[in-house]
Amino acid sequence: MRRTDAALRFASIAALGLMVVLGPAAPVPPVAGQEPVRVVTTLAVYAVLAEEVGGDAVDVESIAGPVVDAHFIRPTPSFAVTVRNADVFVTTGLDLELWVPALLDRAGNAAVTEGGPGYVTAYSGITMLDIPETVSRSEGDVHIYGNPHLHTDPLRALQVARNIAVGLRRVDPARTDVWDEGLASFADRIHRALFGGELVDILGGPTLERLALAGTLDDFLDSNELEGRPLSTRLGGWLARARPLKGLDIICYHKNWAYLEDRFGVTCAEYVEPRPGIPATPRHLSRLVGHMHDHAHHVVLAANYFDDGAVRAVAHRGEGRAVVVPLYPGGAPGVVTYFDLIDYWIDALLAARAGHHH
Repeated sequence: MRRTDAALRFASIAALGLMVVLGPAAPVPPVAGQEPVRVVTTLAVYAVLAEEVGGDAVDVESIAGPVVDAHFIRPTPSFAVTVRNADVFVTTGLDLELWVPALLDRAGNAAVTEGGPGYVTAYSGITMLDIPETVSRSEGDVHIYGNPHLHTDPLRALQVARNIAVGLRRVDPARTDVWDEGLASFADRIHRALFGGELVDILGGPTLERLALAGTLDDFLDSNELEGRPLSTRLGGWLARARPLKGLDIICYHKNWAYLEDRFGVTCAEYVEPRPGIPATPRHLSRLVGHMHDHAHHVVLAANYFDDGAVRAVAHRGEGRAVVVPLYPGGAPGVVTYFDLIDYWIDALLAARAGHHH
């Protein structure tokens, strides 16, 4: 009997000792019903990516709606309140959302301002395209750090999701397993959607991602065989579906599409805007229409927050087809997830291209 008392006493002393050793530094284990992490994003697409990583453990709100030009947001006082209560704030981190510094100042939330644990920049770790050699306001809305529309390439969107996961781990390390699992699931689904399941099973998503980002995927797949067949015959997913778009020259409204061009091999040969953010003059438009006739560029691609009439007028005059698409998830009926968005773009471009072959 006494021995049990001693054992109990020893157990409680040991437990006390353990508590002292662990102290307050030990992360609080996740509890059922734990509050979700409040994530505020500048763009609708970052909100969707945050939900992919965090699932039910995040509560996400986007400042810019899915059918607006993110360059020209006027943040209202309610946005400042939203950001004041945020645990994580996700912004591109370049010069796309020039309204962000004023918004963060007004919100006064040190945790989510630059340098704070909850401040996440989407561009971290991404190789930028379209970095201008010279910067002059006469060139229009030039992005001095490069093209900020990162999410038009699925692999760069995946890197944005990784950056969001880093921020979530910083502000809520107790749920690191949740963030890691959400990210791993999203990465695997992106790899399978882009390359097809068969190739991912053979080579692994990370290897394919490295090859694609280095621009050497096609050469690798063409020059390596499995069971007497080139690996390129096993390519599936978006890349296989978008193969007819490779080498296609199109007219684009605005420089939204650099990363889509990089991933799928389509090229914006000309722009409806003579310079980013500067409306087309009649002279520019007639030159553009002449160019379309001369070079048989039959697709005019535009995000659906631009002037629909202007897009369709150019397409009509150039005897082409207007492809007006949402730039962000939520921007059109049925386009809810990031996967829906890429499907929509590829289907719309393929349909426009096919429509002009008949």
